[in-house]
Amino acid sequence: MRQRPIGTATRGTTNPNRLRRMDRWIADAHGPALRRAGTPVAVDLGYGAAPWTAVELLGRLRTAEPRTAVAGIEIDPERVAAAKPYEREGLTFVHGGFEVPLAVRPTLIRAANVLRQYDEDQVAEVWARLCSRLDTDGLLVEGTCDEIGRRHVWVALGPEGPRTVTFATRLGSLERPSDLAERLPKALIHRNVPGEPVHAFLRDFDRAWAAASPYASLGARQRWIAAVRAVAADWPVTDGVRRWRQGEVTVAWNALRPTGH
Repeated sequence: MRQRPIGTATRGTTNPNRLRRMDRWIADAHGPALRRAGTPVAVDLGYGAAPWTAVELLGRLRTAEPRTAVAGIEIDPERVAAAKPYEREGLTFVHGGFEVPLAVRPTLIRAANVLRQYDEDQVAEVWARLCSRLDTDGLLVEGTCDEIGRRHVWVALGPEGPRTVTFATRLGSLERPSDLAERLPKALIHRNVPGEPVHAFLRDFDRAWAAASPYASLGARQRWIAAVRAVAADWPVTDGVRRWRQGEVTVAWNALRPTGH
């Protein structure tokens, strides 16, 4: 008998292009692993009431590796039934949850806006369960964004656990870097308080952004790059200018992990 899906249904809110920033980062950062995989399979976990994010994930990942297949997994069977007409070569929709009921181990699991409704003390267990389903070269990307995809924060995890935290934004909409705090994933959102590393990082980032205000005359992108370069002097930023130009910055998880973890 098949296992009952693990987890609870999300609100299901979704919009076209909501996850484009996350998808583009995944295609760039994880493209080599997709190309190395014998059977590159990506999972869109908890895709919601409409299948747009899974459809878009397939297109974006195929720019990195044309063999990539995507499985959209939803715990609500009615959402799976509604998505079935969108199936095509390389794209399937499956009823399931955190157990990830696939015959192969995926090279990628993307869980966007899924853990927001869970308690913070449940996150580590969910992460561990999902990471245990990954291929040896696999990646879990778990995070949160706003309704139209302007602001994202996500954690990237390998089979061994969390690796990095990425902050991504449409720079024209940004007043200060700490505006991204409202999109911190569940593992960090309640830790944006004095004494916690993520609070200190966002404080330093705001200060660097303010100091970089002379660059604003050259555009928000140049101001962001200058601010990230300043922050990188004190924090372990793991990416470079090519990604910063996209309105992104990625920091080692160990520098931002909550105290006591």
